[in-house]
Amino acid sequence: MITRSYDYVIVGAGFAGAVLAERLATQLGKRSLVVERRNHIGGNAHDGIDASGVLIHNYGPHYFRTNSDRILAYLSQFTQWHEVEYKILSWTHGRLWNFPINLNTFEQFIGKAATSEEMQAALERWKVPIQNPTNSEEVIISQVGWELYEMFFRGYTKKQWRREPKDLDPSICGRIPVRTNRDDRYLSDRFQALPKNGYTAVFERMLDHPLIDVQLNTDYRDVMATTSCGHMIYTGALDEYFDCRFGPLPYRSLRFETETLEQEYYQAAMQVNYPNDHDYTRIVEIKHATGQVCPRTTIVREYPQDYVPGSEPYYPVLDPTAKEMRDRYWELAEAEQKVSFVGRLATFRYLNMDQVVGMALAEFERLRSKLNA
Repeated sequence: MITRSYDYVIVGAGFAGAVLAERLATQLGKRSLVVERRNHIGGNAHDGIDASGVLIHNYGPHYFRTNSDRILAYLSQFTQWHEVEYKILSWTHGRLWNFPINLNTFEQFIGKAATSEEMQAALERWKVPIQNPTNSEEVIISQVGWELYEMFFRGYTKKQWRREPKDLDPSICGRIPVRTNRDDRYLSDRFQALPKNGYTAVFERMLDHPLIDVQLNTDYRDVMATTSCGHMIYTGALDEYFDCRFGPLPYRSLRFETETLEQEYYQAAMQVNYPNDHDYTRIVEIKHATGQVCPRTTIVREYPQDYVPGSEPYYPVLDPTAKEMRDRYWELAEAEQKVSFVGRLATFRYLNMDQVVGMALAEFERLRSKLNA
């Protein structure tokens, strides 16, 4: 029996769901029910103060960045920013290296001072001539050659994805820049910052509206028997929506091991990669990026693991077989007239936070146009 009615039911309280709920409420006066399976809002961007008073990112580091003035202006309605240049290091061959690869890394590698022109000339000698790389291995060796690929990329990628880079989409390793100058930032985007009071505060402001109801600890299927809506916005896993009828799409999950230390900092950068040593891929000390002043610090060791039902699907594994299966599911998704599929999981794509926000804003405009048609 139907006991309540909404204009929209939104599955998931991460960026995609929160943006759409906020836009539909404030711009169109539409009432939404946001249904979230976890016990908190914010999806994987959820953060909070741990027992020692340190602000941590609960599901791995979320380094916000964007080149979009539109997306920045939208999010700035809900937060002030703590601007930061994200910098990381890589531990291999018994020492720390500058990473991503840049002129500083090159000087470490050859053991002497060098110029950008000398680095460029060396890379021209080392790289494998591949005009159109078709996988992640080819992307890297076509830029820096085999030795630097083995030092920094192959081991990390194998741990992260449990696949050889040659079996993964070019976009996986292609996200990491290679520079011949001294720019040692992890990312190249024009705007790089974290919300001044954390991500969770952003979501709280976005969802604080009388036309938005939020229901936590709930599977959306459990509420649909008693809830009517004109349209559903689905941000969960694409294959789960269709009961995995073509088989489960492959994801990678993560396990986090936290340790609090009675010292101001543990390591020299917010993130240190371990491409070839240890079972974890990286140690994150997000305090370097948040700017929090605190006598203690909390570090997080990140262990990739297989995704199994009940664990969190963090990363879609973009290999050829998975992409073919995704396309079959997407044909079904496009045939759904009263359901929008938005976000990383719902589209089985490896998207940054600003890209998800942009996708959600675009979907809002599509829904608005549909209402006005």
